[in-house]
Amino acid sequence: MAIIDVKVPQLSESVSEATLLNWHKQVGEAVAEGENLIDVETDKVVLELPATKSGVLSKIIKGDGEKVGSEELIAQIDTAVTAAKPAASRAAAAAAPPSVRKLAREHEIDAGTLHGSGRSGRVTKEDVLNAIQQVAQEETPGNVPQAAPAIVPSGNRPEQRVAMTRIRQRIAERLLQSQQNAAILTTFNEVNMQPVMDLRARYKDAFEKKHGIKLGFSSFFVKAAVLALQKFPIVNASVDGTDIIYHGYFDIGMAIGSERGLVVPIIRDADKLSFSDIEKQIADFGARAKLGKLTMEELSGGTFSVSNGGVFGSMLSTPIINPPQAAILGIHATKERPVVENGQIVIRPMNYLAVSYDHRIIDGREAVQFLATIKEALEFPGRVLLDL
Repeated sequence: MAIIDVKVPQLSESVSEATLLNWHKQVGEAVAEGENLIDVETDKVVLELPATKSGVLSKIIKGDGEKVGSEELIAQIDTAVTAAKPAASRAAAAAAPPSVRKLAREHEIDAGTLHGSGRSGRVTKEDVLNAIQQVAQEETPGNVPQAAPAIVPSGNRPEQRVAMTRIRQRIAERLLQSQQNAAILTTFNEVNMQPVMDLRARYKDAFEKKHGIKLGFSSFFVKAAVLALQKFPIVNASVDGTDIIYHGYFDIGMAIGSERGLVVPIIRDADKLSFSDIEKQIADFGARAKLGKLTMEELSGGTFSVSNGGVFGSMLSTPIINPPQAAILGIHATKERPVVENGQIVIRPMNYLAVSYDHRIIDGREAVQFLATIKEALEFPGRVLLDL
């Protein structure tokens, strides 16, 4: 008998524990090297824990839902036993993203029985949804799907208690921490987005042809924020007890809303990146956030954050600082609004910007001037392009 240990991966310093979501193998079942054994959820990401050797799962020490720490022993594999190669359907199910497997589990669908329509037969979200619909039809008399009643019968007041995921718990903790440990104020300004929109319309096709990525608006906001941070270093700082830490680098957190909750991956050294570099990173972060594939390193750190509620139609909001950062920029929906220019009422695509800041180290004067610098950089984008 040759037994190898299955341990929790090394977690980052900011993550004290994780939760085991669901074992994909049972004791006595064969496992193949590289096959995912279990999903491990931290307060930031869902990690897949693959088998390092082929064999048979001989012992499960920590079960579904249990809390575990870094490098904690959770199972053992007997590599002396010949492991049969998993069936193609099982391998395809195991290769499916964690979010797809979770959706299948929630609806009691055996993903291993599905015919995957994805690359190499991988089971996709659409495959699971189709299976859910099929089960619903089979369970309905006459195989006719029936929608849930729109009106709850009189006297029926249903409730459902659902435990928060670790990520949702962590989001709640950090928001409370931010509110309780910082003196948060918010200042607002408006920006005419016409110059940026004109520049983007003029060069978007050439930009995409050369760089292989669409030119969005996010890179303009990130570049404008970096320009303002360089001018007002205190906004790029953080508080540590009675000390102020001035950061000589610009790591910009980009808030991304996903089905699993809000995540803020970090664009490292944003001041050294081109527009295409920033757009590619944001697109990559967005795609992997939906699949729970962001790493803990990508979600750690950051000196300043940008939150774009405009993609959801938000007109105005007061963003909450991501501790230990000292400020955050909130972007909102760009709408045509009447404004006064040279004594005349004209229609312009306007965006309301908000900067929430920690008043313990940032005074109102710096905050207002910081936001005004962002406004100027967006209304005169040539300054950003020429690094002025």
